[in-house]
Amino acid sequence: HVQLVESGGGSVQAGGSLRLSCAVSGRTIGTYSRYCKAWFRQAPGKEREMVAQIQDDGMKHYGGTAKGRFTVLRDNDDNTLTLEMNNLRPEDTAMYYCAARSFPCDCVSGLWCYSSSDFSYWGQGTQVTVS
Repeated sequence: HVQLVESGGGSVQAGGSLRLSCAVSGRTIGTYSRYCKAWFRQAPGKEREMVAQIQDDGMKHYGGTAKGRFTVLRDNDDNTLTLEMNNLRPEDTAMYYCAARSFPCDCVSGLWCYSSSDFSYWGQGTQVTVS
């Protein structure tokens, strides 16, 4: 079983930056490097949406609002997933979640994964507030 713990959220002014981290632990950690990993976010009253995901081969895919502003990184040595967020906007305010699935990121006809139901492992979330 894999446990995910996010950190790094907080409050920032529009145009600022934040760096979120996701630490992983658990007895299946040895295979975690091969998992599809992602960041989702959920604002009050809205559905959870995919922000960024990274494949085991390092390929990345971003949701529309994240392109050009956010960067997903991973460190297989310490099993850390990172989301660097720049030029933040008030509409980026949300709870951000780290997620993982023990399969490749090929949920939709061999393409990427967009639904929260595609991911089995979730962290508790970290709040990001942009004013």
